[in-house]
Amino acid sequence: METRTYKNSDERVSLLGFGCMRLPLVGDTQEIDVRYAEEMIDRAVEDGVNYFDTAYVYHQEKSESFIGNALAKYQRSSFNLADKLPTWFVEKESDVPRLFDEQLRRCKVDYFDYYLVHNINEERVKIVEDNRIYEQLKEIQRQGRIRHLGFSFHDRPELLKRVVDRYDWDFTQIQFNYVDWELQDARRQYLILKEKGIPVVVMEPVRGGALANLRDEAVAVLKDADPNASPASWAIRYAASFPEVLTVLSGMTEMSQLEDNLGTMRNFKPISPYEHEIIGRALSAYKLASTVPCTSCRYCMDCPAGVDIPKVLMIYNNYCQRKGDPRNEMTFCLEYEILGAESQAHHCVNCGACAEHCPQRIDIPGWMRTITELAKETAEAS
Repeated sequence: METRTYKNSDERVSLLGFGCMRLPLVGDTQEIDVRYAEEMIDRAVEDGVNYFDTAYVYHQEKSESFIGNALAKYQRSSFNLADKLPTWFVEKESDVPRLFDEQLRRCKVDYFDYYLVHNINEERVKIVEDNRIYEQLKEIQRQGRIRHLGFSFHDRPELLKRVVDRYDWDFTQIQFNYVDWELQDARRQYLILKEKGIPVVVMEPVRGGALANLRDEAVAVLKDADPNASPASWAIRYAASFPEVLTVLSGMTEMSQLEDNLGTMRNFKPISPYEHEIIGRALSAYKLASTVPCTSCRYCMDCPAGVDIPKVLMIYNNYCQRKGDPRNEMTFCLEYEILGAESQAHHCVNCGACAEHCPQRIDIPGWMRTITELAKETAEAS
């Protein structure tokens, strides 16, 4: 397994990090398939993965306990565990140590190697300031219960610069892939962090699976260049090729995805100038699909009206990716019907609660209206 060094130390971090937000589930439920997921963790450890990323809210607050149990059999110094403070649950200063201690108990550890203020944005900067979150976490770090302190970020570069200029961070986690290099200005975010000498942890390198399931035209571009490489491996290699990147997180739900990523990082080769051109051509084909930039993070859930927002958007994105297929409308109708009437977009009441929590700043109610109209049109046509 390829590794990177944390700053000027002898600390080696696996270039592939295991994200615990998209663990395998039992059937069509939201319950973690513990046996299968543990097999994946064990396989990752066997191949040299030593960075595992979780958060308080992942998998309906069950991810921390899962990874704590899964890693308990290993020597504590053999792995890096990253967790995140859920800032939106902080209403007073005393909530910070309370939540932190709860997370330690869930994860069955005495300290976190990497600890983040979760998803800083304009609104949460105020929460951080009003509740002295940074100052409290620095004190916990001085106690030895946090080794490296950072934050995760889904916002504008201008805000990122303010946050890194105001506080002294050990690392930062950003959304970084060849689509968001321009779409969410990951380029400027990366350069801001590089200038400050802050190591970068990459999240969403495959954009919630979107870059692993490209439309046929984009896949053809990549396959012509390397028939043996999966679309996901191109995306993973792209993110890992930047020198300030410490590790690339991948949320994997199947052993085949893990094996593909392990193979990519085991024999890692940075993206060449020629391959950058190939990715540019694949990106042009990707943009033609006009998909919604949803990564299925589920921060928008649960919807008070019962809409399964991530699945609705996934079905719509699949429809966009299949444009030109004569069976597209029929397939959309079938997938939408299987979703179940109670979970479909027409139940949206435009409350906007989902959009407030969306890291991608998607106009979710607007897209629910669009998809509702599409469902009506395709149903009438069929």
